[in-house]
Amino acid sequence: MVLQIDGRSLTIRNVEEFIYNNIKVRLTKDSRARIKKARQLIDDWVKKDEVIYGVTTGFGEFSNVKISKSDLEKLQENLIVSHSTGVGDPLPPFIVKIMMLLRVNALAAGHSGIRVETIQLLIDMINNNIIPVIPSQGSVGSSGDLAPLSHLVLAMIGKGKVQIIKDINNPVEFNNKHINAKTALKKYGLLPVKLKAKEGLALINGTQMMTAFAAYICIHAKRLVKYTDISASLTHEALRATDKAYDSRLHKLRPYKGQMDSAENMLNMIANSEIRVSHIKGDTRVQDSYSMRCIPQVHGASRDAVDYVCSRVEIELNSVNDNPLIFPEDGDHLEGGNFHGQPMALAMDFMGIALSELANISERRIERLTNGSLSQLPRFLTKHGGLNSGLMIAQYTAASLVSENKVLAHPASVDSIPTSANQEDHNSMGSIAARKCFQILKNVQKVIAIEMLTAAQGIEFLKPLKCGAGTTVAYKMIREVVPPLDKDRILYLDIEKIIKLVENKKLLLELEKYVELN
Repeated sequence: MVLQIDGRSLTIRNVEEFIYNNIKVRLTKDSRARIKKARQLIDDWVKKDEVIYGVTTGFGEFSNVKISKSDLEKLQENLIVSHSTGVGDPLPPFIVKIMMLLRVNALAAGHSGIRVETIQLLIDMINNNIIPVIPSQGSVGSSGDLAPLSHLVLAMIGKGKVQIIKDINNPVEFNNKHINAKTALKKYGLLPVKLKAKEGLALINGTQMMTAFAAYICIHAKRLVKYTDISASLTHEALRATDKAYDSRLHKLRPYKGQMDSAENMLNMIANSEIRVSHIKGDTRVQDSYSMRCIPQVHGASRDAVDYVCSRVEIELNSVNDNPLIFPEDGDHLEGGNFHGQPMALAMDFMGIALSELANISERRIERLTNGSLSQLPRFLTKHGGLNSGLMIAQYTAASLVSENKVLAHPASVDSIPTSANQEDHNSMGSIAARKCFQILKNVQKVIAIEMLTAAQGIEFLKPLKCGAGTTVAYKMIREVVPPLDKDRILYLDIEKIIKLVENKKLLLELEKYVELN
């Protein structure tokens, strides 16, 4: 299978298949034709010695400096080496590989003035998993992700470092030694590119780092909202809660899609539950706490936010965001600001808040499960409390993670700091918003895993009563990797096993054989 790149039709689903199935990429025939037309204009303008920003002038504050024809190639190389100022830990290789795909897609639209052979080198690097080593810090989110993308191009010109990674999804391989890009390219019969007029600028002006994070986050956020309903339904069983709050008649009177979907998921998961029937017969509680009763409202609001953010990300996936842009049909070029990361900055801040709330309410359910005075279950879900601490400290871990998320959820997009001698006097901080959101995502996955572990332990004390149609499947899959907690043991090993369930599709795919999940 080959992913055809045309600059117009890339989806989050395509990105997911690309990164998890190691799919190769190729430019479409039409895209190649558009790229060549735009490049011909650049060549014509250079011959005429026209004054065009970043083509025959310097950059940023130096835009008023005219560059001679003899120095145009040196100008582009200088741009890359001078802008490669990133610091901090390297970006995860899978994020870099998505960055590379997104940069190809933006250039494939044919408005950047780059040569086909330059884009082809980037494609060849993708297809051979030659992954540039890119420091994670240094972008202010406009003019795009300049420093990170410069490190990407540094590898293309043979001056940077790369990793050759056979399996992009294997964390063990991330520790591969960093090698000189020139050496790696030679190994695969490739030559470093010599950048021509406009090409360096075309390659580094863009939002590809923040958007790569955003696309990856969207892939997992769409799974995570389902896992959050699954973990909540397991807690519903363990706490013998009422299902009245999930009645569709109630939610039709406040018809947010996410709210209705979440309520339906809860009912589908606990359908035919013997535990639920036992509650109807003997429990005197009229209604449950907010963390149980308001699951559709809270989960649903986050679901709607995730859908909104992902719709913004798909727009950005197919956007042309360098400067200046070339319009071959008009024989024109325009200087503008499509590189500004504000759309992604706001989207990532919103996503971080939405995901944080899923963990916030999950942690409150974990507290109810472990608190014997609230759960009607043994304190901390252990038979021999005192000698054993049970799941007491698992709740501490969840509390720590949600507290960290509250700090991380502070929006980066409300900040700005001027750069380039005030020529670039408003910056988006979109890359910071995206990196924070990525950490929030990982933290929420861990909290949901802890809730699943804790709820499954609570269900042990309700046997021989059986769970519902979906909760039975979820419970059994948890028990395939983690046994019941009969006495204290090293718990982080259990938590890690459930985190792996939450990070991949296996549990979802199995569940959806038995119940329908929105």
